[in-house]
Amino acid sequence: MASLDNLVVTTALPAIRSDLGGGLAELEWTVSAYTLTFAVLLLFGAALGDRFGRRRLFMVGLGIFTAASAAAALAPGIDGLIAARALQGVGGAIMMPLTMTLLTVAVPAARRGAMLGIFGAANGLAVAGGPLVGGALTEHLSWQWIFWLNVPVGVLLLVLARLRLAESYAPDARLDVPGTLLASGGLFGIVFGLINGHVDGWTSASVLGSLTAGVLLIAAFVRHGMVAARPLLPMRLFRDRGFAGINAASALMFLGMFGSIFLLSQFLQGVVGYSPTEAGLRMLPWTAMPLLVAPFAGLLSDRIGGRPVVAAGLALQALGLALFALVLEPGVSYPAQLPALIVSGVGMALFFAPAASVVMSSVRPGEQGMASGANNALREVGGALGIAALGAVFAARGGYGSPQTFVDGTVPALWIGAAAVAVAAAAALLIPGRRGTAAEREPVREAEGLPRERERERERQQEQAGV
Repeated sequence: MASLDNLVVTTALPAIRSDLGGGLAELEWTVSAYTLTFAVLLLFGAALGDRFGRRRLFMVGLGIFTAASAAAALAPGIDGLIAARALQGVGGAIMMPLTMTLLTVAVPAARRGAMLGIFGAANGLAVAGGPLVGGALTEHLSWQWIFWLNVPVGVLLLVLARLRLAESYAPDARLDVPGTLLASGGLFGIVFGLINGHVDGWTSASVLGSLTAGVLLIAAFVRHGMVAARPLLPMRLFRDRGFAGINAASALMFLGMFGSIFLLSQFLQGVVGYSPTEAGLRMLPWTAMPLLVAPFAGLLSDRIGGRPVVAAGLALQALGLALFALVLEPGVSYPAQLPALIVSGVGMALFFAPAASVVMSSVRPGEQGMASGANNALREVGGALGIAALGAVFAARGGYGSPQTFVDGTVPALWIGAAAVAVAAAAALLIPGRRGTAAEREPVREAEGLPRERERERERQQEQAGV
């Protein structure tokens, strides 16, 4: 449910706009309110579970998510929908980071490999099916059903979680409230300024003040991560160029991808004239390709290392967005769009398959949980910033006035998205080769330290014996 709700609303945006009204800024917030709250509270949600009980907080997050889904379906106006989407993000941020820990406790060690495969497939299917599920429900029922769908599933899961999941805690877990407030305020300020820049004016006091405050708060968050004893996100992790490279690549990848899908899903309906279901189906070569290519990409990554596979995937994703920008026009045929969809889908698959293992191998074993949470959070941040940034380009160069003005705004936005993903490919080259990761260096350090430790122990024994 949490992964599905990232993209399920994209193919419903034209119907929401027709039913509830609102302009580009409100549509952007309909998506970004979820991704932004999800991103900034993800690490804090994991810490809450460690402190107060993972099953208990999982159920709290699930309850919030389910109730917020019902509120979104019942929203009388666009502002109510945005507020409900933000609350959905809060619930998702609490429940999502605890799922892996709860699964690890629930499944025997011998079956955890299969569990991880099922878990990854479920997430991949949710991302791939988001636009299609949203389009089908919108067309055949109503857009409200993309949220009503969560309610019976959420209620059933609450019962199953209470009966089937074991409670667990983390020793000496601490909460970083100042870090959470700094990150939340900073990201909200930046996204608010980007989304409202074309409405209020880029030189208006509200936009300039929001952007300035956001940048200053993010700078304070970085400083906090350097000096605090137990920060939400320790900045020392970014000293490893592999960790810095894969996280920069992930954030930029989601910036270009989410912003592009936000506009293209509306283009397929509002300009080309597809129904919501047809739009979701026609995006499957892009969104569903990871289900087909990811297993082979994983094998390739195991053989030659993650860096070349991630970099190649990002380069193909950038090429796919560039191909879209080249062919986009009001009367474009689907065969003309197909090469861009396939290339983008293959690129996405090559990125997703090895990205998680690259993140894990860039840090020591005891830091892998924190590293995974940080990477997921930065991806969501990239998505929220992408919708805001590409939406700002779209508003500056085009709009909803006619099919041609929509294309006039979308094409330069796609070029910006392609450029962001191309920079992500360059950032991926910072990732060390197979023998340069932190996880692989750690045994070497231990092995090198062992003779020295034995020598020190021998000297201590000689001193005690009077030698």
